[in-house]
Amino acid sequence: MALVRCGTEILTERGFHATGIEEVLARVKVPKGSFYHYFESKQAFGQVVIDNYAEYFAKKLDQLFSNTSHSPVERLKAFVADATRAMERYEFQRGCLIGNMGQELGGLNDAFRQKLEAVLQSWQVRVAAVLNEAKIVGELAEDADTKAIAEFFWIGWEGAILRSKLTRSVVPLDRFAHMFFTHIVVPGYRK
Repeated sequence: MALVRCGTEILTERGFHATGIEEVLARVKVPKGSFYHYFESKQAFGQVVIDNYAEYFAKKLDQLFSNTSHSPVERLKAFVADATRAMERYEFQRGCLIGNMGQELGGLNDAFRQKLEAVLQSWQVRVAAVLNEAKIVGELAEDADTKAIAEFFWIGWEGAILRSKLTRSVVPLDRFAHMFFTHIVVPGYRK
């Protein structure tokens, strides 16, 4: 649906409170009455936008993480490289909808907070699965806590995205990736 796609773009750039429904409607040339035919409120619209972004991003992660022509650690690095290119392509304006909305609404709205946390949890599960594969092939210590490392990854990555947006630079993304892959996940590690 054009409203949801457009809303995803605008909310990713500007956030929930700074985005007016009128702007979304004008961009897709839809009358205001049509909006309320599909969504009972702006909050309901925001929930659908989160679902849309989560579905899109889950497919992207699944595609990158299922590429078995690369080692598990290389798949994680491919995600970082892909996301870094996207930050540059959008001139550090978009970032991550989930992270943006989490910062904006996490302390204000329980329905959004719970939905956003569930999305982050689903991403952590995907990263933990890749890290479990890394243990099997010897890229990560057998006793590594893959759930904790996956949680650390998303905490750090979302922070790096925020800092990258502030500095309009890939340096925070590169610094996080270097520290993560050098000190947390050491490629070629064999116990």
